[in-house]
Amino acid sequence: MAISSDTQFQQSVKSLTKNDGRLILKLLPYVRRYPRLLLLSVSLLLPLSIAGAIQPLIIGQAVSLLRQETTWSFLETLSLEKGLQFLIIALLVTIIIRLVCTSSQGFIVQKLGQNITAAIREDLFTHVTSLGTSFFNRTPVGRLITRLTSDVEALGDVFASGAIGVISDAIYILVIIFTMFTVQAQLAFMLLLMMLPIAGLIIYFQGQYRKANYQSREKLSELNSMLQENLAGINVVQLFRREQFNSELFRVINRDYRQATDKTIFHDSAVSATLEWISLVAIAGVLCLGSVFIINDTISFGTLSAFILYAQRLFNPLRQFADKFTMFQAGFTAIERITELMKEPIEIQENNQTIQFLESREYQDKIGEICFDHVWFGYKPDEFVLKDLNFTISPGEKVALVGPTGAGKSSIIRLLSRLHEPTKGRILIDGVDIRDISKKELRQYIGMILQESFLFAGDVKRNITLGENYSLEVVQKAAKLTNIHHLIEELPQGYHTQLRERGTNLSGGQKQLLAFARVAIRNPYILVLDEATASLDVQTEALIQEALEKLLINRTAVIIAHRLSTIRDVDRIFVLKEGEIVESGSHQQLLTHKGLYYSLYQLQMMGYDENTSY
Repeated sequence: MAISSDTQFQQSVKSLTKNDGRLILKLLPYVRRYPRLLLLSVSLLLPLSIAGAIQPLIIGQAVSLLRQETTWSFLETLSLEKGLQFLIIALLVTIIIRLVCTSSQGFIVQKLGQNITAAIREDLFTHVTSLGTSFFNRTPVGRLITRLTSDVEALGDVFASGAIGVISDAIYILVIIFTMFTVQAQLAFMLLLMMLPIAGLIIYFQGQYRKANYQSREKLSELNSMLQENLAGINVVQLFRREQFNSELFRVINRDYRQATDKTIFHDSAVSATLEWISLVAIAGVLCLGSVFIINDTISFGTLSAFILYAQRLFNPLRQFADKFTMFQAGFTAIERITELMKEPIEIQENNQTIQFLESREYQDKIGEICFDHVWFGYKPDEFVLKDLNFTISPGEKVALVGPTGAGKSSIIRLLSRLHEPTKGRILIDGVDIRDISKKELRQYIGMILQESFLFAGDVKRNITLGENYSLEVVQKAAKLTNIHHLIEELPQGYHTQLRERGTNLSGGQKQLLAFARVAIRNPYILVLDEATASLDVQTEALIQEALEKLLINRTAVIIAHRLSTIRDVDRIFVLKEGEIVESGSHQQLLTHKGLYYSLYQLQMMGYDENTSY
């Protein structure tokens, strides 16, 4: 397994380095959204570079002027005092230009980077929330959080500090090289030759950094996944005394992440150290060759002083370029990981020719018919959990699904709400294939209440409306219908009481009642109950049963229930076994038939009698 994983990792890295150009092209649509900021930032590069390239010349001329050597022709006509004043003012002007351009450009590129980062994060979040449940079943939440936060931030740094900075450094280096050749070609050529091995070293170390950074990001994803898993399951961790065991697992993953990060630090430091050493060698080379030229009266002390400064300034952009290149490598890794996520196919695609389903239902006398037309379904190819289901539920009919665990009850619900697509066959609502209905309209048409309801951080009203525009009066009406109004009124701020994450300041029964109100306010035509009363106490269940009697009037209902005593009054019961309907009929008919349903019912009644006698 380790060899296979390592091979896969090496292939991933090779794929990344080959496709850097393609990765950059994928970001262009985001850059094009902000053309004014981009043009304004680029327009500041030329004056910034020219001002930086002129400064060593000005200082060199000041040295030549003080030593009464050959200077610019117009300086020779001025006195020493006026000449120095002119050079000081010129140097001050270049400093101001660089200060203004640097600060302005810094602000602009940071703003551009943050805008692009926000746009990418929004698109990524929208895409992730559109993916199918099978994707979330196989992908740890911590890995997704890493990509939505850490990876996007790394990508934002590329824009905020890297992209424009690299262009700026490149222009600055070109301007310096051009200026040096106009002043003294031999010294300039020597410095240019010294840049070639530097470029090779940067490319080598950055390639190594890229591999280490990719592995570091993967280890960070594992770290975040374990953190999320342990925090979400903290009760189980503590109840089963897994603190020490999980801490040891975390320590191992944390160690692997640290070791992977140490590799990135080593290769990054190697680039900086190499550049520092080469820059000192370059200055020594300028002094060595320049002293020969001075002895031969080929150049002046002012020119030598200028080239010492050029040697420093030529390698400073290279050092900055290396730092930004490191940032780019991290950015490329982030782009690839984000691209992988964006490439995840959306399993449930909207049909471009969807009909206006809700509008077309408005004038029908009977609505709420459900038809499974020879439906097959499997989570894996050729492993079907539902096999040739063929049934019709009439409008207003109440149907229960029962059967052993794994019989396919929940899969039917997922198909009906279009969380998955049938492998074969089709599902019709009022004679319309659900693939021809938009997901928004379908989920307005079908109301679903699950066994465990999820509550968001926010007030009670928002958890009922879920962001839709309902007045407080409408919310209260739905709450009264589902018998939770008086419980909400007893909360400290009533409907405006803030709920903690996952509703931890409410009981399980209160959360489930809120889920009923959440469905009631939308007034669906079809109601689906997936073990909706399984976790309720007797008193809360009585409130729910009373509310259900009101909710189920003139509505089609599909009910999954393990407690068979709660479905005695439904119109029909479908008994499933291994993905097939093996029995169908009313409660009394199935008991008379003495098949699987009868066996399940007898087992439950025996358990109930034992508990009662106890």
